[in-house]
Amino acid sequence: MSYKFLEDIAIADVAFEASGKSLEELMESSALAVMNTMVKDLKKIEPRTKKEIRVEGQNPEFLLFNFLQEIIFYKDAEQLLLGKFSIKVNKNGKYSAICEAWGEKLDMKKHELVDDIKAVSWHDFKVEKIGKGWKALVILDV
Repeated sequence: MSYKFLEDIAIADVAFEASGKSLEELMESSALAVMNTMVKDLKKIEPRTKKEIRVEGQNPEFLLFNFLQEIIFYKDAEQLLLGKFSIKVNKNGKYSAICEAWGEKLDMKKHELVDDIKAVSWHDFKVEKIGKGWKALVILDV
């Protein structure tokens, strides 16, 4: 499971490539990359509040897209920064995921903010199964 930021993909936005051995790991890597785009040090996000996130998608791309949008929603609507994720993906015709996420309220004295994400972009958005794992390319509108 990992992610890396891609400097030469999007000039005004933030792009990253995430990977994982499973779709769950890919989603966790992607969630951490989204949070790391907004908060400089993820280790400063303490697991004080638990949220259950449920998303669906007709395929892995829609599932990941919807999941990342939910993380951004919690940051915007509740000022909640999430830093730990436990995800279970099911496929029964379409894909669904249940995620237990932990984090805490944004504290400007504690959390150094980097970029404010407006949304996940569909531009060049890609999720693919590669060998024994998964890979995603994501561009964030900041």
